[in-house]
Amino acid sequence: MVRFKNRWLLVEFLSCGDPAPTLTSKQIYNAIRDSVIESFGDAGWGAVAGSLTVKYFSPTTQICIIRVARDHHTTVWGGLTLLRTLGGAPMIPHVIHLSGTLKKAQLATITHNRTVIARRRANAAAHTSDAYDAYLAKSTREIETLKD
Repeated sequence: MVRFKNRWLLVEFLSCGDPAPTLTSKQIYNAIRDSVIESFGDAGWGAVAGSLTVKYFSPTTQICIIRVARDHHTTVWGGLTLLRTLGGAPMIPHVIHLSGTLKKAQLATITHNRTVIARRRANAAAHTSDAYDAYLAKSTREIETLKD
């Protein structure tokens, strides 16, 4: 029996404007699809389409985990790099981590979530601390329950 070998991309979407638009996993998937088709054509999309999945997305921190086949992760990474708008708003995708296992991607996501929340806490008033604690607990549970 053959095991499918995947790569897991941890991507943060940085908003170029002040109000970050509300995004969904489906919008991210469609934007990646359009970017890969535009940049690499139907052959590029055909290679990637069977394995591309947005496994996790957090609208609060704009972080997502993307699964793609190991042989074609560079095509998706290239499509992400060339992506300029998402949901009609200008966005900059920043690939934070590339992993061969879901477990390492989960650990990197939890670590990055904590870093982002720590930055937001430093810039925010003290009364929002409880909301950030609740978000960190909830997002950590969601990330840890992801299955391959």
